[in-house]
Amino acid sequence: MKRRRNNHDYRSRCIYMITIVAENRRPLLGSLKGEDASHHEPWIMNTTLGDKITTCWAAISSKYPEIKSLAFQVMPDHIHGILFFTQETKIHLGQVVAGFKKESNDLALEQSGTKLWEAGFNDVILSGKNQLQHMMEYIHDNPRRLWIKLHNPNFFTIKNNVTVGEWEVATVGNQFLLNHPVKIAVRCSRSINTQEAINKEVSHYMELARNGAVLVSPAISKAEKAVMRAAFDANLKTIVLLENGFSPLWKPGGKQFDACAQGRLLLVAPWPHHNHRTTIFRNQCLMLNQLASTIASI
Repeated sequence: MKRRRNNHDYRSRCIYMITIVAENRRPLLGSLKGEDASHHEPWIMNTTLGDKITTCWAAISSKYPEIKSLAFQVMPDHIHGILFFTQETKIHLGQVVAGFKKESNDLALEQSGTKLWEAGFNDVILSGKNQLQHMMEYIHDNPRRLWIKLHNPNFFTIKNNVTVGEWEVATVGNQFLLNHPVKIAVRCSRSINTQEAINKEVSHYMELARNGAVLVSPAISKAEKAVMRAAFDANLKTIVLLENGFSPLWKPGGKQFDACAQGRLLLVAPWPHHNHRTTIFRNQCLMLNQLASTIASI
């Protein structure tokens, strides 16, 4: 659960997205409900404990006027919240979250006699352009995403050791796309860099995709990225190869989530997951393109 940025002052003016998970993922905080007359989309009905947790979170701003809560969402087995440190503070983020966890843990002990939270928490520093808005939309959309996952479990389950030719890969998404009768590996030279030439490649592959082909690519070159983006945006079927694998609780985000739910996307990773950022090397590019060709041929 811990993800801290080195050399960052957690007392400084900053916005944080916080995730805290219930111990053993016990659904103590609420239950997922579907659409009804008063709700136009899936929603979470808080338990009594969930309501108390919400009150505890709201109290953070009362205790620390320089810290504002911008968003909060109770899920059955975890919570998401966004905290805005509006100015430099004497107390750091870890102390704020620890205080919240202790207060809410005490409530859980009173109610059920058991500890509520797992150790630690996850934070994401929201400093990029539009990152706050995207995270607020993500938090609001969490109940709908959970509803979709529960009703389409096969499209969100990480499948390891999937055999593709001589490869052993991990997949997330619609694995049936591997068996599609027409698959095309998208290969565009890095020398294709003018907009006219890129548009020509996009037109070529989009025609194939609209005629039923599944496009397969790691989307490495500029033109390959443009082709796969155009196909994705047109709601066509794609298989995307990734350099990085999937962590145990990984799930697709943003538009990829909906694409998986609709069965039009498969993500394929030939190598294990790693947390550190890395530069993709030429030999890895060649291997990913080889894998794309293998997928297209089976």
